[in-house]
Amino acid sequence: MANIEQLQTIHVPATEIYKALISSQGLSEVWTRKLTVYRQVGAFNEFHFGDDDLTKMQIVELTPSKRIEWLCTESDPEWVGTTVSFELNEKNGKTDVILRHSNWREITNFYRSCNYNWAMFLYSLKTYCEDGAGLPYQDRKF
Repeated sequence: MANIEQLQTIHVPATEIYKALISSQGLSEVWTRKLTVYRQVGAFNEFHFGDDDLTKMQIVELTPSKRIEWLCTESDPEWVGTTVSFELNEKNGKTDVILRHSNWREITNFYRSCNYNWAMFLYSLKTYCEDGAGLPYQDRKF
């Protein structure tokens, strides 16, 4: 199994980052504007990228200002069964965000592309939390 791990330091408290990662407002500015987001364990969030590219993530864990975990139940076949987690570690008003996309079956070109795109996600999260404007899918150039 392969895993993607990324680290980003964001100069805001963990509570602000947590709110961005569990809310429609935050995720629409950070990841994609076309989404349906819930805030309870067991619920299924839906993220749309283009006309027929749907990703469904079941919420596995919500530990306020500490940890979020999703299980991918529908998406590109390489994503189904993988987990995405965010660990938030705050110190002196800054928060380290560790993003893990775990349980990939193998390292493929799609895995490599996703590794890059998760780094872009964290950059978008950083600019949203620090400056008020992220870089969602609809505003990116691919």
